[in-house]
Amino acid sequence: MKNNNPKGIIYILIGMLVFSVQDSIMKYIYNVASLYEVYLIRTVVSFVIIFLILKITKKPIVFKTQYPLLTFCRVILFFFGFSFFYISLTVLPLATATALFFVTPFLITIFAKFILKEDIGPRRWVAVIIGFIGVYIILNPNFSNFDYMSLTPILCAFCYSLSMIIIKITSEKDSVYTQTFTFYFGAIIISVIFYFTFGDGHYNTIDHPASQYIFREWFTNLEASMFLMIVTGFTASAAFYFLFTAYRIASPAVISPYEYSILLWSSLSGWFFFNEIPDLKIFPLLFLNLVFH
Repeated sequence: MKNNNPKGIIYILIGMLVFSVQDSIMKYIYNVASLYEVYLIRTVVSFVIIFLILKITKKPIVFKTQYPLLTFCRVILFFFGFSFFYISLTVLPLATATALFFVTPFLITIFAKFILKEDIGPRRWVAVIIGFIGVYIILNPNFSNFDYMSLTPILCAFCYSLSMIIIKITSEKDSVYTQTFTFYFGAIIISVIFYFTFGDGHYNTIDHPASQYIFREWFTNLEASMFLMIVTGFTASAAFYFLFTAYRIASPAVISPYEYSILLWSSLSGWFFFNEIPDLKIFPLLFLNLVFH
């Protein structure tokens, strides 16, 4: 498949904007719902939306992947990777969690080099290094009082980066809709397993927001959470479509630095909705990253 990098960049920018909306909802909702309860409702809604779109447009609906092992790995990486990120939102500011996540372009560039055998030019390396340094500057870490929850967005970044490389590989025979459907199927199955394992709340014994987000009893506060969970289904459908399509049609090493645009939206969302003052250093660093790229 020939790379269409300009179109991929546009899709990435739109996808990051939609993801920032979803992240804001996920941060808001953790006090009233269980993480995997949200996963289940969000995924079911997203699945129905994609299915109806394909029906209306009379496009073929193909659930079978040509890469079962790689698809299984991608589903696991994506599902648990973003679990790490959403858990981090219970204790970290939205912009901080997002900034930590943005070791992603650095990792994707490395994976693209050694797994996809892509040629990586000096400007791309400079771009991702500037972005990586920018993340460090924004965080201004205090190593004398290290918070291990800060590792969760980085774990998400690692899982996410590998899953995007897998999408590039499987795009040779699997359409974006097939890739989306396989993820939805996997997410629904895992969420249902979790419901029967700890959905009754009997493991919710630790007084910590992250633990409560994971083990809180399901479906006990639907009047406060159902609408927001449904909205996440719509945002997930749009965001994943733009994201998966971008990595299908473009070079991962070229488009991944443009994911830094979500830092802008996350800072603004944290400021407006959660009274988290954004760090102004983010803006010149974002600009420099894109210029060098």
